[in-house]
Amino acid sequence: MARFIAKRVALGLITLWLLSVLIFLLAQVLPGDVARRILGPFADQKAVDALNEELGTDRSLIAQYGDWISGFVTGDMGESLAFRRPVDDVLGPALVNSGKLALLAFAIVVPLAILGGVYAALKEGRPADRLLSVGGLSATAIPEFVWAVVFILVFALTLDLLPVTAQAPPGAGFFTELKYLLLPALCLVFVLFGYIARMARAGTIESLDADYTRTAVLKGLSRRTVIRRHVLRNSLVPTIAVVATQTGYLIGGLVVVETLFNYPGMGRLIFTAVAQKDFPLLQSAVLVVGIVFLIAMLLADLAYSLLNPRIRFAGAK
Repeated sequence: MARFIAKRVALGLITLWLLSVLIFLLAQVLPGDVARRILGPFADQKAVDALNEELGTDRSLIAQYGDWISGFVTGDMGESLAFRRPVDDVLGPALVNSGKLALLAFAIVVPLAILGGVYAALKEGRPADRLLSVGGLSATAIPEFVWAVVFILVFALTLDLLPVTAQAPPGAGFFTELKYLLLPALCLVFVLFGYIARMARAGTIESLDADYTRTAVLKGLSRRTVIRRHVLRNSLVPTIAVVATQTGYLIGGLVVVETLFNYPGMGRLIFTAVAQKDFPLLQSAVLVVGIVFLIAMLLADLAYSLLNPRIRFAGAK
């Protein structure tokens, strides 16, 4: 197990380094001038050049990258050019907000999708299977911002059951925050349900046809015991991987949803950093999302290696 974890961590560190280089280079090709963006279009060119020198954006790309990545590793992400505050002070609240929304969405969709996928597999070819499969995939095909607009119109403006914004008042309690986050979470549930349920269904059907399932049935075990001990244990492996891959999307990819619900999460923050050419904030935000994603993937590797030891032994070679 230690060898398996060490290999995964090493691959994760290499991936993060490649991500840091990629996002740094992509940030440099954004159109416009940083100092000009800060000072405005009518600022004197000498003042613009002086500010570029002060910010260090006139230095070579290698020097800029070295300063940024060395600071990031030591915990100094620099200062946001748009907010004029340390980057970690800006990133912290946004990451917490996105984490709350992602956790609520997962808490709703993962149990429902797994139950739906398993039930559809047990009813393969029957109307219940077709209804869950077609309905789930149809919901997934509709973009999350369409669901957001529909839910706002129905539940917030028409029925007045839920708030139109996801930002709870300062000092709000747990259940109050839950109420404010419910609408955007439901948008994500409808988008993710079909995908996760489809994987759970496929994994369950494959497990039902496996040799170990037939052996368990021939041993005289009840259908419920076979499903609980043998089928679910193996069918959850691809489902766990799919759930983990959605972490990056939920943490940093919800720009439209966060904008519609006026929610200050990571997606909206990254969009603001791109619009303002805020290099320190943009680079650090994307790298933080990458770290969260890789941690989720590492946890997924650990989970399905425990469910299926053959994966662990193969990955440690």
